[in-house]
Amino acid sequence: MSFPRTLDLFCRVVDNFGDIGVCWRLARQLAAEHRIAVRLWVDDLASFRRICAAVDTAADEQQLQGVTVRRWQGALAGEEVADAVVEAFGCELPAGYLAAMAARPAAPAWINLEYLSAEDWVAGCHGLPSPHPRLPLTKYFFFPGFDAGAGGLLEEAGLAQRRAAFVADPRRQAAFLAGLGVQPEAGDRLVSLFCYPDAPVAALMDALSRSERASLVLAPEGVAVAALAAWAGRTLRPGDLVRKGRLALQVVPFVDQADYDCLLWCCELNFVRGEDSMVRAQWAQKPFVWQIYPQEEDAHRIKLDAFLARFSGVLPADASPACRALWHAWNGDGDVGAAWPAFEQALPAFGAAMPRWCATLREHGDLTGNLLAFIRRKGAGAAS
Repeated sequence: MSFPRTLDLFCRVVDNFGDIGVCWRLARQLAAEHRIAVRLWVDDLASFRRICAAVDTAADEQQLQGVTVRRWQGALAGEEVADAVVEAFGCELPAGYLAAMAARPAAPAWINLEYLSAEDWVAGCHGLPSPHPRLPLTKYFFFPGFDAGAGGLLEEAGLAQRRAAFVADPRRQAAFLAGLGVQPEAGDRLVSLFCYPDAPVAALMDALSRSERASLVLAPEGVAVAALAAWAGRTLRPGDLVRKGRLALQVVPFVDQADYDCLLWCCELNFVRGEDSMVRAQWAQKPFVWQIYPQEEDAHRIKLDAFLARFSGVLPADASPACRALWHAWNGDGDVGAAWPAFEQALPAFGAAMPRWCATLREHGDLTGNLLAFIRRKGAGAAS
């Protein structure tokens, strides 16, 4: 086995599912495809369990799908240090573990896996070193991204083939939906809804209820609970179905990552949030609307526009403004109801552009492979 043989991945759960979602995908891919002994350190096992039902929230250590999952608590003094250490999203390693890294005869490769961004400055910061101010250690910044200047996106081997087989099989799709308690009516446009609590859900529901085509919106349990209940006029539980005009809204069970992919593949339009579901929506090759994680001083809108600037390059000229208007409105800058009709008209062009967009993304390699290549370059001295 080539370097690294072992890897420690540290994750603090900040955004419920986004941070652990990315880390869980990365850990599984490192173990399954690259045969690396991975320890995933997580501080919130309850949130982890929402996307992986096998998680034992009472266990300090457990084996899950080839990955050693450890509860992250305390300074971790005395722990054996891995060949490579990945600090997800600036979560800051425990002092005791840092000291053990510095005491190792050959320092481990140390990577800070950053948040995804399409901003131009990413290429200039990707791979930059950051020497520790007191210890003989150097951390390197690794940025996911959408072009050759960054680290790519997470995509496990065979994903495109699994998606293609699933979307080509209506019986598999029907069986999957039936397992969620969903039985669409003929002609329904299926829409998945995964958003933050502040999303303008009522405006979207009203727009869909007046839409040219009937829609069935599938909202996982726990998503925008208050907003959906306020719009429906009652508390909603899994299986509940509300109809208004051209819209039917159904709450479905919260599913694990594999089933969430299937949900995205079943739908004609996917509303997604944060980083993990946004990337999976792109690999689904279906039209999607992204709600970006809100930041102070509206910094998130700069990131939103940076992605739109890149993505609009694959859209027809008449579809790009419609996409931009609806995405802005969904992120609190505009009127969802006013933006919806043009966006609905642009959906066929949006969908037709997705395979080209995905092909462009794949030209830059997958994040896990790129990360390992980077680690090998920076940590070659530790291989001995």
